[in-house]
Amino acid sequence: MTRVVIIGGGPGGYEAALVAAQLGAAVTIVERDGLGGSTVLTDCVPSKTLIATADLMTEVQGSAELGVRFGGPAAALDPEGVVGVDLAKVNERVLALAAAQSADIAGRVEREGVTVLRGTGRLDGPDAVLVDLDGGGQQRVDADAVLLATGAHPRVLPTAQPDGERILTWEQVYTLDVPPERLIVVGSGVTGAEFASAYDALGVDVVLVSSRDRVLPGEDADAAEVLEDVFKRRGMTVLSRSRAESVSRDGDVVTVRLTDGQEVAGSHCLLAVGSVANTSDLGLGSAGVEVDDGGFIKVDKVSRTTGRGVYAAGDCTGVLMLASVAAMQGRIAMWHALGDAVQPLDLRQVSSNVFTSPEIATVGCTQQEVDGGEMDARSVTLPLSGNARAKMQGVHDGFVKLFCRPGTGIVVGGVVVAPRASELVHPIALAVAGRLTADQVAHAFTVYPSMSGSIAEAARRLHRAPD
Repeated sequence: MTRVVIIGGGPGGYEAALVAAQLGAAVTIVERDGLGGSTVLTDCVPSKTLIATADLMTEVQGSAELGVRFGGPAAALDPEGVVGVDLAKVNERVLALAAAQSADIAGRVEREGVTVLRGTGRLDGPDAVLVDLDGGGQQRVDADAVLLATGAHPRVLPTAQPDGERILTWEQVYTLDVPPERLIVVGSGVTGAEFASAYDALGVDVVLVSSRDRVLPGEDADAAEVLEDVFKRRGMTVLSRSRAESVSRDGDVVTVRLTDGQEVAGSHCLLAVGSVANTSDLGLGSAGVEVDDGGFIKVDKVSRTTGRGVYAAGDCTGVLMLASVAAMQGRIAMWHALGDAVQPLDLRQVSSNVFTSPEIATVGCTQQEVDGGEMDARSVTLPLSGNARAKMQGVHDGFVKLFCRPGTGIVVGGVVVAPRASELVHPIALAVAGRLTADQVAHAFTVYPSMSGSIAEAARRLHRAPD
């Protein structure tokens, strides 16, 4: 029986364990915090649970347009006076849900016969893992294949050290019992934008510090422009081309000093300035595992590292830091290691989503690649303002954008900006994965009225009459 040892129990680790167990391997997971890793316990699951409450608040705040009144038939909607948020209750639910999800995952892997060791693991050459057990002592586990799935942690600045009370990373916000009076979010990437959007919806005065020309510099520019316009219209302060130099605290006041000398004061500061791979003290050198200049483990498209029999998956590799990608990397690693059929990781087929309000979902080729000449594609952008269902629901912001090859009409990418864009992008992802043409997408029936109808309409507009 092949012996597989996995260091890290996040999506890359536990999904790999399930595949390896299915294929008949003897599997051991080494995890120090709990199954599900930071994705379930401190990152993705908690943040999206918080955002679920924020989404509901956004709908409530826009319900007056749909004729909804609170406090009696004649009362006008007053979100500050009638509808509020009990942040302590919200965060209690967040943490309880995260713990329950972790327990569900633990139950699943144990039912599949996977051994779980609670502790910290490191390589002892390519054929064994040393585990410092939580209860004390050390255990050596021999391995025919090792998967490193150790994740990453929030990056902090030397001049901006979190205190867990008013200067916070995204893993620490769930200890807050009352909403911040004024929250300064440093960093306008995906994490910063998501938390800024969420706390703004919860009624917090938010200042978003962005070092770039716009928020979400890594996303579709048209989508980012829509989101930034929404942020500003809702009263958020967005400081573009502003880089934080330091963050300090004096009692209940937190001050963010910018590199241009400007100072911004608030009650709390959330640091969202990137992630650092958890690759130190892993014994990588003993197994010949190399890392890149950023400290991320080098892997190929079937998750192999430079060490014999050692694979890696998830955020510790720096390959699209998404839970779905981590899980797929882990599965691919085990399929390859155990001799099953395997297809290399294809990042062109990865769907991603920014959980702001509205959401931004993308898959396949990007506008930047088209504009830069890297991809020859035609595109059409269809604003949701013309969609009947959007009008009924009071949705004013957003669009559907599709890309297709000019000759064949094969769909190669798309962008959706809308409420629940994470759900709407799936038909585009299917088209990209299945190499469907715009005409094939257009000919599929959609419900009327529906938001997804805009996807079919965009595809119809990409049809080209015969020459």
